Amino acid sequence: MSSSVAAEAARRRTIAVISHPDAGKSTLTEALLLHARAIGQAGAVHGKAGRQGTVSDWMDMEKDRGISISSSALQFPYRDTIINLVDTPGHADFSEDTYRVLTAVDSAIMLLDAAKGMEAQTMKLFEVCRARRIPIITVINKWDRPGHEALALLDEVEQRTGMVPTPWTWPVGIAGDFHGVIEQWSGDFIRYTRTPGGSTVALEERFAPVAVEERDRADFDAAQEEVELLAADGYVHDAELFAAQATTPVLFASAVSNFGVAHLLDVVADMAPAPSARPDRDGVRRPVGSGFSAQVFKVQAGMDKAHRDRLAFARVCSGVFHRGDVITHAATGRSFTTKYVSSVFGRDRETLEEAFPGDIIGLVNAGALRAGDTLHGDEPVEFPPIPAFAPEHFRTVRAADPSKFKQFQKGIEQLDQEGVIQVLDSETRSRQNPILAAVGPMQFEVTSHRMANEFNAPVRFDELPYTLALRTREEDLGAINATSGVEAVERRQDGAHLALLSGKWQVTWIKRNHPDAMLEPVSVDVGE
Repeated sequence: MSSSVAAEAARRRTIAVISHPDAGKSTLTEALLLHARAIGQAGAVHGKAGRQGTVSDWMDMEKDRGISISSSALQFPYRDTIINLVDTPGHADFSEDTYRVLTAVDSAIMLLDAAKGMEAQTMKLFEVCRARRIPIITVINKWDRPGHEALALLDEVEQRTGMVPTPWTWPVGIAGDFHGVIEQWSGDFIRYTRTPGGSTVALEERFAPVAVEERDRADFDAAQEEVELLAADGYVHDAELFAAQATTPVLFASAVSNFGVAHLLDVVADMAPAPSARPDRDGVRRPVGSGFSAQVFKVQAGMDKAHRDRLAFARVCSGVFHRGDVITHAATGRSFTTKYVSSVFGRDRETLEEAFPGDIIGLVNAGALRAGDTLHGDEPVEFPPIPAFAPEHFRTVRAADPSKFKQFQKGIEQLDQEGVIQVLDSETRSRQNPILAAVGPMQFEVTSHRMANEFNAPVRFDELPYTLALRTREEDLGAINATSGVEAVERRQDGAHLALLSGKWQVTWIKRNHPDAMLEPVSVDVGE
């Protein structure tokens, strides 16, 4: 059994698409699905004439705003591999969701905007990937628009990340005048012709260097010279260095035009790592051929308005999963039967019969599950928990209509379980007016939207003056609550006791008057 599980695991590629906002993640996801023949026509987030909304952006707010605010899992076959692709939120306000996704993947596609290069959120995600030892494939997108020179972009990647960029394809034509690419391994020129609206696969023509037509000759010669110079300087792909995150393969593309996307699929199939042994809570690596285990990385409700159910996304870490198996929730020791399990394709789902390491399964209405929880079969195991981020924005929330308190309470509890918002419990506040904490203010907008549309319980917020949350102990709550302008809350869902402060000067005051009180940063160690 373990050999067949290992063989199936070797076929899997579990990969996240990450970037700064507006770099084109959702559009690239659609293009990948199109080239893999998983869909027949690509959509665009902003909905040009004749084009649909993207498969991965299924929430109403995502369609209205043209941004991804929730991660989305998609599985599809390509050649002899099975690709599990996770599109992540780009907006910094939802970086906690992106972080959770990065605990579930084996590699990442980092998307850069050709005109903007390495932006702030891009750098943060690079650091998370490197700390978690996740190999990175870099795609420079939007080459059909004006942007920086290709060599300058490679210099920026190397200088700011420390990784050596190794071109796998190289653009023929400057940014804004994209004719095609040179394949690093063959030297051939692949010329692209855009299809109407970019909604179908772009036409491709292949030319040997000597057969390049006159209309492309000058741009091809210039690009070929750059490729040769880079190779002479050692900018050549090496599988071991890529796996060690010393290098990052680089491809040039225009996702909206479907240029360069097929090359990316081949790189994922040929270079991206397959699932391997993952360390448990004690640091012992659990082989993929061991008994079934999985880790929940996301809980999502509201995907199916007809059923109002909730789905726990779990990455299979080892063994084989069969629908109907009895599995154990490590946090509680309770077992349950997996009668309703789905494979997920954006918003759509179908019943899943079995899954292997690297696959993402959707457990329907598994009410007790939270992000970070471990599931296992007969062989007990527990993986490291996924830490919660330090919140920076705080508001109290109440039901706009007091008669709908039951719906309000149910909705707030569910959004807390999903990780959409952090709910802070406090003895000094009633359950009708709890504190909500967020990494970014847009999380409050998502909360408001979902409370009104999914739970029929519109809410109202009141601002709080706090800007800082520090971890404390239960025995210190009284002393902290006695400090003017400071509020100590009992706990959030992960058990942490927090002190909410309006300024760092209050830390000095508390330490002076209560020297034994604990006040520590609520930090996420991305290397865990």
